[in-house]
Amino acid sequence: MSIRPILNETVSKSVLEGAGVRLDRAFGFGNTSEFDPFLLLDDFRNNDPRDYQMGFPWHPHRGIETITYILKGSVEHKDSLGNSGELSDGDVQWMTAGSGILHQEMPRGNVKGEMHGFQLWANLPSSLKMTNPNYQDIKSGDIKIIHEDDGTIIKIIIGDYRGYKGIIKGIASNPKYFDIYVPPNKIKSFPISTYDNCFAYIFEGAAKFDYSSDPKGIKIEKSINNKKHTIRDMSGNKTLITFDKGNNVKLLSGNKGVRFLLVSGNPIEEPVAWYGPIVMNTDEEIKQAITELNNGTFIRE
Repeated sequence: MSIRPILNETVSKSVLEGAGVRLDRAFGFGNTSEFDPFLLLDDFRNNDPRDYQMGFPWHPHRGIETITYILKGSVEHKDSLGNSGELSDGDVQWMTAGSGILHQEMPRGNVKGEMHGFQLWANLPSSLKMTNPNYQDIKSGDIKIIHEDDGTIIKIIIGDYRGYKGIIKGIASNPKYFDIYVPPNKIKSFPISTYDNCFAYIFEGAAKFDYSSDPKGIKIEKSINNKKHTIRDMSGNKTLITFDKGNNVKLLSGNKGVRFLLVSGNPIEEPVAWYGPIVMNTDEEIKQAITELNNGTFIRE
């Protein structure tokens, strides 16, 4: 078993998006090669409706997939193809924008005004950039949840975990996307395909991911399972951690446990050209998309 060492550790940054939604961006835009095939991760959580109720009015998508995962509250969505619906606590929407759609998402929060969710963007390879748009909506009750003997809980958004598989199918980059809770003061490891790119995003509690192999940093001695372990300071809420190659991610959870997203996928390793929510391979393709937006030919269906 080879433990993945940490490449980078950063804290998400507050940004304003849509019509005035305050959210925390873990990564996105610019050079995202270390996250390939993923392009962006936003953490939107607010208890004040004024910080999210204006939402994300009509905007285009092309060449990517957007994965929306709701923890608290609800989001109403509509698109130019006539699809509409609502995502609420625990629901997931995997939207393949492909050749292009116009889309809007309007957060509504719960009865307490709380809103919390994540949106992850996944790139599409050049061969699928112009595929037909598609949705896979998964209700919370249909998501596979694994309860391990030590209290660890793994929600499988997509992918395979020790033989258990999520419902979402047919995604080009063969990703894994798990919501994981580890109880306090536990040493845990999670299998990851050796050459996939991989990151973890902590959103509750704290953990130390590379305690078993990293000799650097501040040393702290902890007694766990009657054995002493020397570790660095814990990483906490809103921390993004990217890993080097290896077939396991290993951690020590903090004294209040930890909850985090663990995401991995096959790198596409193709050029990336950005224009907001339109992501193609070349500047010429971006110019074509903008022209089509302006002349009304952006939607292919």
